[in-house]
Amino acid sequence: METVAENKQVIFKGYIEGVPKETDMEVKMGSKIELKIVKGSGALLVKNLYLSCDPYMRGRMRQFYGSYIPPFVPGSVIEGFGVSRVVDSDIPNFKTGDLVTGITGWEEYSLIHRTEQLRKIQQDDIPLSYYVGLLGMPGFTAYAGFYEVCAPKKGDCVFVSAASGAVGQLVGQLAKLYGCYVVGSAGTNQKVDLLKTKFGFDKAFNYKEERDLDAALKRYFPQGIDVYFDNVGGAMLDAALMNMSIHGRIAVCGMVSEKSLSNPQGIHNLFNLISKRIRMQGFLQSDYLQFYPRFLEDVISYYKQGKIVYVEDMKEGLESAPAALVGLYAGKNVEINKSFVQNNKASSVYSRDAAQLRPDRQPITV
Repeated sequence: METVAENKQVIFKGYIEGVPKETDMEVKMGSKIELKIVKGSGALLVKNLYLSCDPYMRGRMRQFYGSYIPPFVPGSVIEGFGVSRVVDSDIPNFKTGDLVTGITGWEEYSLIHRTEQLRKIQQDDIPLSYYVGLLGMPGFTAYAGFYEVCAPKKGDCVFVSAASGAVGQLVGQLAKLYGCYVVGSAGTNQKVDLLKTKFGFDKAFNYKEERDLDAALKRYFPQGIDVYFDNVGGAMLDAALMNMSIHGRIAVCGMVSEKSLSNPQGIHNLFNLISKRIRMQGFLQSDYLQFYPRFLEDVISYYKQGKIVYVEDMKEGLESAPAALVGLYAGKNVEINKSFVQNNKASSVYSRDAAQLRPDRQPITV
């Protein structure tokens, strides 16, 4: 039985301005890693199976310490949400062979000391990769944002931007199940078709083909927008503010339209917050963790009943990680979600408003 193993890693090279480039990261072989943990370390050694690329990761690549999560450290392994198998444990609650999900490294093996943020996976017939997508941070963001922030009412007119992403696709489906009229925007005709034929949106449009976003929203929402789930900010948020109903609600989830977080563009139509008595609220899924058990129960039930579907964009191998993350911001994935995989023993990359990596080289459906 092996006692040491090679450990391929994705290293963050240095702080950036604007959107990430592949050259901001480096895939290299790290030091060999011992497959047994030193007793008394209070740590877990895991083999990473699936790793997720998410839009928030761009914020961790700039030298800014005023956010809700600290920046990456140049020269260190990039980290993000993943699904892993326990190789060795110095913690009674985790046993060798357990499947866990939480923050881990972009590498084949990770030694995790902050185990309070890990959750055990009770495996059934749901794909493991869904625990960094539908049943992970993106799915819970959609669930908490829609039910707790948007405060929906049956019959509401709901607009979702970046709607084919990991968050947006679930928001739209939850809204339909709630009895709402739902319209989504996306950046390609392929994604627009996916919204209508796969995810059941009432209407969808390609925002890149619209010269006037205000006019487009008036066309799809002649009576106004009751709920706007905002994943993009920028010009789309400005147009939505012009088209909100009185007492409308806006859940601000993301700002992927911002090309530079150091030089953000202003919003011009904020007076509508007053005149239409709109409630606009930013949020983090971590604010609502008390609802996570209910989320798992509801979404697993919907999925098994065929009431919701989920689409992943999967890449193989840690060497695909830099391109997967960069492609996320260029809209090159199907949804806006990505993940990557490695080698039967490693990790995976997948894509939602993100991307997913699978470090092991087993065949993966893209």
